[in-house]
Amino acid sequence: MSIEDKIKKLGITIPEAPKPLGSYVPCVQTGNLLFISGMLPLREGKLLRTGRVGESVSLQDAQEDARQCVINALSVLRFHLGSLDKIKRCVKLNGYVASAPDFTEQPKVLNAASDLLFEIFGEAGRHARAAVGVSVLPLNSPIEIDFIFEVI
Repeated sequence: MSIEDKIKKLGITIPEAPKPLGSYVPCVQTGNLLFISGMLPLREGKLLRTGRVGESVSLQDAQEDARQCVINALSVLRFHLGSLDKIKRCVKLNGYVASAPDFTEQPKVLNAASDLLFEIFGEAGRHARAAVGVSVLPLNSPIEIDFIFEVI
């Protein structure tokens, strides 16, 4: 089954690639590695929610945001590659979680992104990862994730 078919089977709709929010490009390819700029949990151009996890954003909502970041990264990949079937594997992701001072479950937030990548790509979705708590993110987003993919 192709990656595109698997995504459809999972009930995921890949939107148009989000536009950069600053002076950068959404992705850069060098050799067979594709670096995806930080993705926010935008849907139809708007953040799903704002605030810090452990304060105004629940763990479950932050996990939904993490999944949306993956979906947005896939939209950038599709736009750049023409097809998600050209993805060989997810190599790494770095997740930044806007966190209340006492929130320490950043890995649980990022597990939602990691699990979705595994659902889509199987073993090729397993990756190295960093989960970092920060005080604030662009637009007051609860999460931002950047990615490295290997492509064919």
